[in-house]
Amino acid sequence: MQERRITVSRSARYFTIGRPERDLWFVLHGYGQLAARFLRHFEPLDDGTRLIVAPEGLSRFYLGEDSARRVGATWMTKEDRVAEIEDYVRYLDAVYEECVRSLDRAQIKVTLLGFSQGSATACRWFTMGKSRIDRLVVWGGEVPPDVELPPSVRLSLVYGSRDEYFTPKIVTATEARLRAHDVPYTLVPFDGGHEIDAGILKRVALTADS
Repeated sequence: MQERRITVSRSARYFTIGRPERDLWFVLHGYGQLAARFLRHFEPLDDGTRLIVAPEGLSRFYLGEDSARRVGATWMTKEDRVAEIEDYVRYLDAVYEECVRSLDRAQIKVTLLGFSQGSATACRWFTMGKSRIDRLVVWGGEVPPDVELPPSVRLSLVYGSRDEYFTPKIVTATEARLRAHDVPYTLVPFDGGHEIDAGILKRVALTADS
């Protein structure tokens, strides 16, 4: 048996709300979510000056076995992971280029937020991609051990005190790894679970503006 590879073009989709007068946000969903549903959590940030862009993971699948046959998406799996990472980094760079093409990039702040599985995706795009990101928000997920963020990064770690996935143990390990590599970060805990909290989101947006 021989493994062979080809490069193909394919369709991908992303969703947006708002308009970019001063801020451009890219928000990456978690495992099993779809971009359109995920983007609804960011409607409180649509104040007329901010464009929020939600790309969707390239691999969709059925969730569960119920009759509704709901569909979710994922950014990658452990199978052929290196190629999948390279694919989504190129894809996200292409979305970025399309979104900034008509903008004066010097006048726009770009924030990248990853939630849950999207956190690892955001960190890898930040370090491996060609896009210029001003601020990185890791929400309910960890900075992957294989990613080395530069000391110049503006990083916020957001987590719920009752998050069943991003547990205090993982938070502590993530912080220790960041400190060991002299990566500065701001810790933003809140009273909640594995979710996007509207009040905390607005607070994070305010600090991004400063």
